[in-house]
Amino acid sequence: MGNYKPKKRLESSEYIAWVLKGDRVLLSRAITIVESNLASDKVLAKDIIQAILPSSGNSIRIGITGVPGVGKSTFIEAFGKHLIALGHRVAILSIDPSSQRSKGSILGDKTRMEELATMQEAYIRPSASGDTLGGVANKTGETMLLCEAAGYDVILIETVGVGQSETAVHGMTDFFLLLMLSGAGDELQGIKKGIMEMADMLVINKADGDNIKKSQIAKIQYQNALHIFPLAESGWTPVVSTASALKNIGIAEVWDNVKEFKKLVDENGYFRSNRKEQQIQWMYNNIHEELKQLFYGSKHIAEHLKILEREIVEARISPVKAAEKIIQEFRSTL
Repeated sequence: MGNYKPKKRLESSEYIAWVLKGDRVLLSRAITIVESNLASDKVLAKDIIQAILPSSGNSIRIGITGVPGVGKSTFIEAFGKHLIALGHRVAILSIDPSSQRSKGSILGDKTRMEELATMQEAYIRPSASGDTLGGVANKTGETMLLCEAAGYDVILIETVGVGQSETAVHGMTDFFLLLMLSGAGDELQGIKKGIMEMADMLVINKADGDNIKKSQIAKIQYQNALHIFPLAESGWTPVVSTASALKNIGIAEVWDNVKEFKKLVDENGYFRSNRKEQQIQWMYNNIHEELKQLFYGSKHIAEHLKILEREIVEARISPVKAAEKIIQEFRSTL
């Protein structure tokens, strides 16, 4: 690994020109640069992102999450194919905070989206394996901008992990879709209230065969549950629907609702104001990540942290005092 050298890099102007032409190979290579932790690549990535920025932002960004076993890959493939049939170009990106441990499951998802993966109008990209969710999310955000600049007008960002990843995806998308299964009584207990509150649409998947009746009951239960939440800032009332990605039932209805949402938020100004808020938040996310890397990347700090860890274990210093001490040490190096 120590002798690893990156594939020969082009000038930033070449990446920019080819991405803007929609070249998939150069788009992939530009994304690899964005995901890289090499200092030279970071400089190159900033140049590319800055240059393509005016050509980005012309898409609808949809976050997709769901409980394990909900059939997310099947749904995304059916939804993507429906969008392509309507003349759209679709990019599917993922945020996978579990990729550090398990190397993630998105590559498995890619093989399960076999038909979509072969379509010229679709682009599927697994998330970068990062040290922190924030780092992965920021890189996914930059990947999204590159895909928009390359002409993809619908961006689907899926969460592979559970927990904070939903918040990260919600913070970079326009519309948040939550996939569920029937059996709502049990699942309403298990799903976090925060994720339900973020949803613009709830789709009960696998509503086919013996599941049809159960899915209809679940739909009513979820609709009742959503009524207890205050009205979203967007002014949109969350919708609950049933679908069968396997049988391609209810997929068109999902897109119809996304279009209705877009019409509403364009008219009331929420779409633009939310995008601006997200841009500002993105800046702060980047600041946090840069500061983390600056702090933990310091050899001097790493050595002091080892000493403090021993002192904590030996009960010679409290964790609070140790934190204060290391921050003071860090300040003295600035």
